[in-house]
Amino acid sequence: MAKQTKVQQVRAKLDSEKLYTVDEAIATLREHKSKFDETVEVAMNLGVDPRHADQMVRGMVSLPSGTGKDVKVAVFARGDNAEKALAAGADKVGAEDLMEDMQNGNLDYDRVIATPDMMGVVGRLGKVLGPKGLMPNPKLGTVTPNVEQAVKDAKGGQVEFRVEKQGIIHSGIGKLSFKDDALKDNFKALTDAIVKAKPSGSKGKYVRKITLTSSMGPGLKVDLSEVEGA
Repeated sequence: MAKQTKVQQVRAKLDSEKLYTVDEAIATLREHKSKFDETVEVAMNLGVDPRHADQMVRGMVSLPSGTGKDVKVAVFARGDNAEKALAAGADKVGAEDLMEDMQNGNLDYDRVIATPDMMGVVGRLGKVLGPKGLMPNPKLGTVTPNVEQAVKDAKGGQVEFRVEKQGIIHSGIGKLSFKDDALKDNFKALTDAIVKAKPSGSKGKYVRKITLTSSMGPGLKVDLSEVEGA
């Protein structure tokens, strides 16, 4: 049997069934932190089957304390809108030239935004952007005439959440270097948004389990009473 490392030995002593408050979970993750600034992540197990359209959970939420991550944004726009997007901090702005660049495999972006008049161009990228979850969508605010605000939101801590096939939503809520209150505010903003996004087709218990973890840390079960409406 392989010998456990010191980290594994310490984590083995954690009670895997214990329900933590958010404060306790954050404190425990700090006790097990690595040498780099880890991302703190939330996993929510939901009582939905996303294969059914009326059970899909997807949306956007602005994390009040930001993500601690440099978000790369591409914008499809022309003329004044293109200039506004650049001024707001977009990493790449274009039209057919940007489409061709993406078709050639240059897809190193976290968010793709488009003005409504550009959807004829963007539509040709469905097979490229769709699988990566980058296709602009009016319901998510990524197809909008106000590209300036959309870029600022993306850069300022707005994150997208989307339920996976197994009924789980994963999302980062900041870095371990954030203060406790900042992580707690982000946790509340995300979980509140997901609770409010409960689809009409969800039957029975909606939020089944919440886990808080970090990039290299243990997964800690959070008491559902910590989330209003769960």
